[in-house]
Amino acid sequence: MRVEKAPILPVMMFLKMASPLHLVFLFMISGALGNEWSVTYSKLNLCSLNGSTVFMNVTYTHPTGLTVENRFWLINPVKGKEPTDLRNESGYSDRVEYLGDEQKHFSLRLSDVKKSDEHRYCFRITTNVEKERYQGEPGVRLTVTDLQVIAPAEVTEGQSVVLICKTTCSLTDPTFIWYKNRRDLTTNTPKSNELHLQPVSSEDAGSYSCAVRGYEHLPSPAQTLRVRYPPKNVSVSISSSGEIVEGSSVTLTCSSDANPPVENYTWFKGTTSVGKGKTYNISKIRSEDSGEYKCKCSNEVGHQDSISVTLNVLYPPKNISVSMSSSGEIVEGSSVTLTCSSDANPRVENYTWFKGTTSVGQGNTYTISKISSEDSGEYKCKCSNDVGHQDSISVTLNVLYPPKNISVSISSPGEIVEGSSVTLTCSSDANPPVENYTWFKGTTSVGKGNTYNISKIRSEDSGEYKCNCSNEVGHQDSISVTLSVLCKLKLKISSQLIRDKTLIDLL
Repeated sequence: MRVEKAPILPVMMFLKMASPLHLVFLFMISGALGNEWSVTYSKLNLCSLNGSTVFMNVTYTHPTGLTVENRFWLINPVKGKEPTDLRNESGYSDRVEYLGDEQKHFSLRLSDVKKSDEHRYCFRITTNVEKERYQGEPGVRLTVTDLQVIAPAEVTEGQSVVLICKTTCSLTDPTFIWYKNRRDLTTNTPKSNELHLQPVSSEDAGSYSCAVRGYEHLPSPAQTLRVRYPPKNVSVSISSSGEIVEGSSVTLTCSSDANPPVENYTWFKGTTSVGKGKTYNISKIRSEDSGEYKCKCSNEVGHQDSISVTLNVLYPPKNISVSMSSSGEIVEGSSVTLTCSSDANPRVENYTWFKGTTSVGQGNTYTISKISSEDSGEYKCKCSNDVGHQDSISVTLNVLYPPKNISVSISSPGEIVEGSSVTLTCSSDANPPVENYTWFKGTTSVGKGNTYNISKIRSEDSGEYKCNCSNEVGHQDSISVTLSVLCKLKLKISSQLIRDKTLIDLL
């Protein structure tokens, strides 16, 4: 039997009429009427994923009367060279499997596809007639691709970014799966080879890879996407978790999330800049350091302030002072209130009042409703809180009062004999001291000064005497004292009479 190739023109016309998705090359050898050779490849070009398994499928016919003895695949056939069964090629034997049936379907299953497998694969048939053998042309062109994520190395928050899962050839109806940090993103993203991030946020930073559905075990190498963003989540922590007592050391630490890392830290107390750096230390904290503090973080992308934290410095009472309700003179009988003021944190819990060293009252005020001379003296208050205590400087209450307890003393304790000298002295208790002393005999003023002297007293000087004491507040009389002046007898008695005992007894 003579074998001839079919004319080329009819084949070309057939190709023009074929569907783009199912191009069929028919190779026919004319023989006896109704008998012909044909090999139809399901695909002439295959794109396969590196490491995957690929199938090449054909259907064929042969002239009647021939018996097929062998069917196999070969690569890169060379005219004039005896073809080699793919199963016998180096590196293929354990990866090749042939699948066929009685309906003249025959497939090549090639597993663990490699880049080195990029060849032209042809199907060949041999029969019981040596010259009746056939090789389907042009065969299947296999291209092997890897997956590669194309993405910018770095973007700025707020921009739009498209990540592309790139292949060097077109896979057949692939469904792409996207991963971020090895976690499947497919449920949240279109199943295409493009992943759109718009706008980009700092949470989008990470390691991205892609894969094809059915070949999840063959993902692309990971591509890291770095997102530049200004400081965020800025917070301030205080070294002391408990109460801050005056004199202790306190360190404030600023923390933030930023890319690139924070370049500048600025500390503020209120609106005033007080320091630089990630930490701000107050070695011996004072009450004046109480207030609201915050840090400002900045990098080349932007800046952000933290929420303010409050430093509440605890300290014992200080600057304690006592004020009096009366700014002028304090007169006996009036009302006086002492008020204790202080600066303390926490507030003063206990106020104790002292007159000298004696405790006289509690509370931030001390009132004497009707003040007396006995209330004069030095007063102070003692303030205490949880941190400590402190005394105020003493203040003096100088109570003004009119003369009181006025008394008159007589220089001669015995009988006052006419002609002798007598001094009356007036004594009193007064504040301010007595300014004027006035002496009275009965109701008649007889002298001035705190003493009244009668140098040669006479019987006419007998009577009741008193002194009147006065100061700017008032005046007061003493109780009257009585002067009884004894007369001297002028008698001429003879010696004889003196000797008379009776007379003497009379005398």
